[in-house]
Amino acid sequence: MTGPVLRLPPPGRSGLALGATVETAAPSRKPRRPRSRPAAAAGPEPLPLPSVAPLKTVVHITTNHTRDDIRVFLKECLTLQAHGYDVHLLVADGLGNSTAHGVTIHDLGFPRGRLQRFALSPWKCWRYATRLPARIYHLHDPELLGIALPLGLHGRKVVYDSHEDVPRALLSRDWIPSPLRIPISRLFELLENFVAARLSAIVAATPNIGERFSKIRAVPTIINNYPLSHELIQASPASTTKPRAVCYIGAISAPRGIREIVKALELADARLILAGSFETLALEEQVRRLSGWAKVDFRGSVSRVEAQAIMQSSRVGLVLFHPEPNHVEAQPNKMFEYMSAGLPVLASRFPLWESLIRDADSGLCVDPLDPSEIAAAMTFLLDSPQRAAEMGARGRAAVASSYNWDVEAPKLIELYRALDGRSAGT
Repeated sequence: MTGPVLRLPPPGRSGLALGATVETAAPSRKPRRPRSRPAAAAGPEPLPLPSVAPLKTVVHITTNHTRDDIRVFLKECLTLQAHGYDVHLLVADGLGNSTAHGVTIHDLGFPRGRLQRFALSPWKCWRYATRLPARIYHLHDPELLGIALPLGLHGRKVVYDSHEDVPRALLSRDWIPSPLRIPISRLFELLENFVAARLSAIVAATPNIGERFSKIRAVPTIINNYPLSHELIQASPASTTKPRAVCYIGAISAPRGIREIVKALELADARLILAGSFETLALEEQVRRLSGWAKVDFRGSVSRVEAQAIMQSSRVGLVLFHPEPNHVEAQPNKMFEYMSAGLPVLASRFPLWESLIRDADSGLCVDPLDPSEIAAAMTFLLDSPQRAAEMGARGRAAVASSYNWDVEAPKLIELYRALDGRSAGT
């Protein structure tokens, strides 16, 4: 299948700034702590309804992701817009209605707390979405499953985009009391399977998620969360000219290994450039008390341009998630972004991750729970600049040839053409 190639305007030219790097891109505003985000329950007045042919109008809905989220907006919404769809994005971030790069963004207001997000925001989305003359609704959050079947009435198509293995993710959610995690996980999996089997299509972000849905007689479309091709970072200076810096860019939490990373710094001649937001203030305070924090250059939330600059000034990229059920079969976008920047990757020793890194010979895998092993691997890569540079070059070549969005985008377009009844050539 051929079609237009997605090319984004440079950041800052017009429309939406290409926001931060914390798994989901952050909005182009000053970073704030999670608990200080705006509480705009009612939301602004709806934008005027479009007067376009309903077959071409599609609505993406999220109550959890930012309006410039990498997967939702930069990849999927902009790809569809580039192929002639009139794309609307419903968000709940309290930043107001806008239009960015041809996508109409409707803001339903930031929910006041988790209960409102789970219980009320989905139905606000349903009321708003049904006013838009769309034939395809694309849902990006598990809490939206409650409105999926009602949205599918009257001939509308509903797509469920599963970004992670939610039942396994629930097993490690700190906000769920430990005795309730297993029963809640099992109950949610029953609900998710029941609803997903009755929708028009399922999109899975990894082969493992796709395999799980295939067991309920659903036929998922696997669209991997690979980096955008145009964001491949230009070759950076030789490793010997860079400071002895490693980097971690993303959401900062205990299950993502922040404690072990900082403890490893106590044992290695290395500096950590850390970018992202801490999950809680309590965690940030605990980590700051570790002696290894003296070697941390903490940048907070950063833009994508700033993230690229961090990677260009680093020698190694870290992805040291704990071996939790939703991590071991995940394909973290950050791993491929490090590879795209020509950085050798220091990653958790999970079978899937180990096979990806071994196949490309693009880094090392270690026990993410062992600071001494992490420190030893850091030291090896920093002390072996030629070997590290070769790993980085091979990783970048693997992304350029295989692990990039240009490989995945045609799957999304083919799915949409099948849903709206058009052939590949129309």
